[in-house]
Amino acid sequence: MLPGVDHRLLGARGAEGADHRCGLDEVRPRPQDVHDGCQHNFPSVHRGCLRSPAVLRKPVYLLGLTWRQLRDDPGRAPRLAVRLLARAAPGPLGGRLRRSRLAVPRPRGLQRETAELRALLAHTPPPPPSWTARSARSAPPGPSGTRVLQLVTNALPRTNAGYTVRTHRLALAQRELGVDVHVATRLGYPLSQGIGDARPRVEVDGVPYHRLIPWAPPSNPVRAVGKGADLAGRLVRELRPDVLHAVSNHLNAAVALELGQRHGLPVVYEVRGFLEDSWLSRDPAHRETDEFYRLTRELETRRMAEADAVVTLGEAMRAEIAARGVPAEKIHTVPNAVDETFLRPLPDAAGLRASLGIPADAPVVGLTSSFYGYEGIDTLIDAAALLRGRGTPVTLLLVGDGPERGALERRAAGHGVHAVFTGRVPMESVRRHHAVLDVFAVPRRADRVCQLVTPLKPIEAMAGGIPVIASDVKALREIVEPGVTGTLTVPEEPEAWADSLEELIYAPERRRKIGQSAREWVRAERTWRAVAACYRAAYAIT
Repeated sequence: MLPGVDHRLLGARGAEGADHRCGLDEVRPRPQDVHDGCQHNFPSVHRGCLRSPAVLRKPVYLLGLTWRQLRDDPGRAPRLAVRLLARAAPGPLGGRLRRSRLAVPRPRGLQRETAELRALLAHTPPPPPSWTARSARSAPPGPSGTRVLQLVTNALPRTNAGYTVRTHRLALAQRELGVDVHVATRLGYPLSQGIGDARPRVEVDGVPYHRLIPWAPPSNPVRAVGKGADLAGRLVRELRPDVLHAVSNHLNAAVALELGQRHGLPVVYEVRGFLEDSWLSRDPAHRETDEFYRLTRELETRRMAEADAVVTLGEAMRAEIAARGVPAEKIHTVPNAVDETFLRPLPDAAGLRASLGIPADAPVVGLTSSFYGYEGIDTLIDAAALLRGRGTPVTLLLVGDGPERGALERRAAGHGVHAVFTGRVPMESVRRHHAVLDVFAVPRRADRVCQLVTPLKPIEAMAGGIPVIASDVKALREIVEPGVTGTLTVPEEPEAWADSLEELIYAPERRRKIGQSAREWVRAERTWRAVAACYRAAYAIT
């Protein structure tokens, strides 16, 4: 047992976590899965449904994916076996297998990934037929009535993350503004993630999500780009969009650019992060001089330059893109925001506090996050340990999951910090957990990726009137005005964090004023409805 950690919650996973780990036999039929009385995921399948391409495509694709992974790296076999056993094993045994280290997929070899990056950089798409030349295409209509095809990596309802929430909420807001948004996910998704859902199209809140699922996974990324453009080309011919809108990363941009060449369509590339800097921050051994870093940066920069317009999340990111040589006039900012429901009063927290084992009078500091090293959650734990030593203990409520979770649990236990790790929670439960908090923490490190990329989660907390303490890095200065909408403190310095937390935790009136100011700022400037209009300039390209 780990002292200080609420073990009742270590094995619990919300609907999101369960959804991510859905196996072939775990996909339960829903009303939209029923065709002529047939539920395709039952063991007994109607003979007519067996002729459905979606039903046959799933096992064929998954067999091909497994074969390719084992061919590329036979050392993956033990981990693949553990993951399959975890899906098949009942009850606690399956849970233990899913939490074991062997259940974590083995990373792809760096040499292979570097070779693939070189191939992508060397690849030149074939020229389009003369009849699809862009010069022959009439200019798109104005934003009202525009149809857009977005190309993204993953999406709701199968993946619930900041990336997919932004995609969905902005699509809803744009549709309210008269922009007909369709979303297509990357080639093979969600089967490529081990999620046994081969439906070619799903709708979420009226937003159509299209899947590009081939019969077999391509053997290399260059072929994957071409195949993705082939399958997405069918959507282009059916939907006749005015604009192609690719979203990070460079692979999605490559598909959009090839489609744009083939069909004479303008391309917007939305840069939501810098892949190479995220990679750099995840291992101290990684260096900017490493070939993987340099090639990824070159690929991303090339896709930005090739696009007709570039969209990004904040001013620090905009400056970085411009510094790479992309003309400033074609860079547009559409910041992160929140759904207007986040502005409603928070629900009563008493019941959830009790179920989490948090005393009613205990000060609670917490966050919702992916547990990666650059998030700096270790700094927050160390600060809580210092406060405990000063005789002012706090409870940490840490909502989320990721590769650092085990190490963080051990760190909290070793410091005697009362920390509740909930795992992932469904999106609809986020505000219930916000209601437990006295302070929302964003303890990001001073890594380059944290200096540049503005996170979504603190804006959600600010909308609920929760005071935010954040690391003083460029990207977070864009959303936190010290003393007005939050507090900034020194990143990676537990002592500074302990001082800032102590000042705010025991000043309830100050917390109330800061929270109220933050909520009003979000209401005025950071709802999805407000920021969606910023796409108009990017879509007004010819």
